[in-house]
Amino acid sequence: MSWLAPLLILTPPLGGPGGSTCGRAPLTPPYLKNPLFLKAYILTVGDEILIGQVTDTNATFMAAALNEAGYEVVEHLSVADSREGIMNGLARALESADVVLMTGGLGPTKDDITKKVLADYFETDLVFHAETWDRLQAFYRQFGREAAPHHREQCELPASATILTNLRGTAPGMWLERDGKVVISMPGVPYEMRKLVRDEALPRLAEYNQDDVLQRSLTILTAGAGESVIAEQIAPVEDSMPEHMSLAYLPDLGTVRLRITTRGTDEARLQAELTDVREQIEAIIGELIYGYGPKNLAQCVGERLLAAGKTVVTAESCTGGMISSMITANAGSSAYFLGGVVSYSNPLKQSLLGVKAATLKKHGAVSEATVREMAEGARKKLGADYAMAASGIAGPDGGTPEKPVGTIWIAVAGPEGTQTQLLQAGKDRKRNIIYTAHQALNLLRRVVKA
Repeated sequence: MSWLAPLLILTPPLGGPGGSTCGRAPLTPPYLKNPLFLKAYILTVGDEILIGQVTDTNATFMAAALNEAGYEVVEHLSVADSREGIMNGLARALESADVVLMTGGLGPTKDDITKKVLADYFETDLVFHAETWDRLQAFYRQFGREAAPHHREQCELPASATILTNLRGTAPGMWLERDGKVVISMPGVPYEMRKLVRDEALPRLAEYNQDDVLQRSLTILTAGAGESVIAEQIAPVEDSMPEHMSLAYLPDLGTVRLRITTRGTDEARLQAELTDVREQIEAIIGELIYGYGPKNLAQCVGERLLAAGKTVVTAESCTGGMISSMITANAGSSAYFLGGVVSYSNPLKQSLLGVKAATLKKHGAVSEATVREMAEGARKKLGADYAMAASGIAGPDGGTPEKPVGTIWIAVAGPEGTQTQLLQAGKDRKRNIIYTAHQALNLLRRVVKA
């Protein structure tokens, strides 16, 4: 079934397309330790991370990717663009783990010293890699430019490294080994790093799974209850899981993903374990579950609308089009989403959605009565089966003692009538908008019959 996600990846040998060895023949796969939890380490290099100039999204992405691939990430360390920092980081990483993923310091500027430090650490020389230079020149020519002389420095690479081709930028990735352990160095640009992780690092690491240990995972998607509430309700299930299974809670502003992972060598047993846990959780919190696997709430709600042959529109005030944006981010949404109205002002609520002036005067824009009329008006005027509406005080200002910041009303109007819900969110505007959009979509999910 689609909710079971196989994660064992098999790829061609290292000598295949996409990678080359700098200075010698392709490296022979080492015999890494391979318990059920192979250990990995994340090392990010950059002064900009340590001074808070940029957020280290690379570490988040790599941790998720490694976990999905069956690795236990034991630590994440950020170090400065200095020889001492990188040397100490490498020593700590290789002492703690079998595989090290590191990013940063591979550019053409003087502070990009990662290659030199790697060469010293692995006791090898930097040598000019002609294939990388040819690719780099071709990269610039596609934009009508020529590579500058200083870009040649990016082609000075450790002689013992296997070069990982970077199709999205100029700095190649590198694969180096020591004592049966692997260091994979990649550029710090997230757009470039992510493709290298997906297309180079993880497939190559899969070649080193000498014991055929499998990992299978199941992701249960929930909405309508917080992480702590769900954890309390399904605690008996989690407590009864065997040691080789794990359960991770991944909350995101009104939704919680439950990722169950199991590892072993018997495929049938792994599938049976996941099915058993899934059925136990469904029996407890089934009304909160909106789907399985790598999907989003808007996508799953859209699938429900499509299956029912129904359409939906939106009437948004405080969310400013976020609900519509979440829906249309999914391919094929035109089959069930007709459009929407962003009616930020009261006059537009009246003229476009038919909200009564008396309602606004008596109850205000942020009220159950107003959001009900917004939803019902949108459904009638735009000709859809269902309509979602949202009106509130997203913040950080604008609240009153009676209606503090974070007071938000949502509604869904449909053939069965109109459902409303009061939300009490925080003071962070961006978080409140996303949270409200998720809650509106979840309210629609509960209303639309599967």
